Amino acid sequence: MHFIHPLVLKIGIPVLVAAIIALHVIKRKTKYHGGIKAANTSFVKGLDTYRNRKNLYTFVSIVMEVCLVASLVSSLVLIARPSKKETVNNGTKKRDIFLCMDVSYSIYELNADLVDSLQEVVAGLDGDRFGVCIYNTSTVLYVPMTDDYDFVIQKLEDIKEYFALQKEYMEKYYNASTGYMEYNTSEYEEFKEYQDKLDYYDAGTLVSNYTKGSSLIGEGLASCMYSFPRLDDEDRTRIIIMSTDNAQEELTKPLVELDEAADLCKKNDIKVYGIFPNRDSWSGMNSTDYVSCENELKANVEKTGGEFYKQSSTLSVDEIVADIEAEEALEVEEVTITKVVDKPAIPIVILIISISIMLIMGLVIRV
Repeated sequence: MHFIHPLVLKIGIPVLVAAIIALHVIKRKTKYHGGIKAANTSFVKGLDTYRNRKNLYTFVSIVMEVCLVASLVSSLVLIARPSKKETVNNGTKKRDIFLCMDVSYSIYELNADLVDSLQEVVAGLDGDRFGVCIYNTSTVLYVPMTDDYDFVIQKLEDIKEYFALQKEYMEKYYNASTGYMEYNTSEYEEFKEYQDKLDYYDAGTLVSNYTKGSSLIGEGLASCMYSFPRLDDEDRTRIIIMSTDNAQEELTKPLVELDEAADLCKKNDIKVYGIFPNRDSWSGMNSTDYVSCENELKANVEKTGGEFYKQSSTLSVDEIVADIEAEEALEVEEVTITKVVDKPAIPIVILIISISIMLIMGLVIRV
């Protein structure tokens, strides 16, 4: 037990002991100093009733005196603030994992499946930090790196609604033969409602898309990489899970191309795990070649030391997670924090019990 104000006890206890001794000495020396004397009290003192009342009074006096001393000592202890020092170690050998998602409308099915599976994965994490970046023309740090798994799961649940809206919107209004969104006049209000809901999510990911284009894969990956906290001065196992069809539709030269972003990841010891849609999910919106997109993504992912996966009925996210967990987690420097925690429970209980007994004894003596 540690006391924050020990001086209170060093002074208070001796003073209390001295006061108790002084009171007992004074009580013993107290003699009769006047008043009306009663004669023939020996008869009264011989009565059973008198002896019982005297014994009761003596017992109650002793109990009340003990309780008074206990309550005073407990009060002094509380004023001295009993506490306990606790040492907490922050930092363990764990991983930083970023989910980097291309949220262009061409891969909503892949993203929806991935998010659905990753919710269970996040719930099972223990100490690993997790974050989410979404991008199209521009990147949004949707979930900063955190170990608050409840928050991450809630945000993944929210973004699932985004992909569900994308799916409904595309299935209802997209005409693959013309490449345009089409609707009847009677459907305008519903179409506008979809657009308003989607604009809420799209706003941060389509900055300058009319001049830059869409699905800027290299910029998305590089932005995600630089979202890792303390990238330059902290050694941790860092992983990016990236979902994309790699169908870049740039209108001007991007700031970072995919191969350049992969080189940056390799330089910073970040492994990228790429997830690519199967041919059945390949959107008619894409003007690029399926095989060339696949091969380019595969080559750049494997350049970082990561793995390439293609969406299929047999591909399980558990399989991807197992590969990630096989990555050795680097030892990170532990931050030791010493906390002082108040421990008032025992003296408070003693104080309450002592006062309660004194109140009961006071009632007993008056009966």
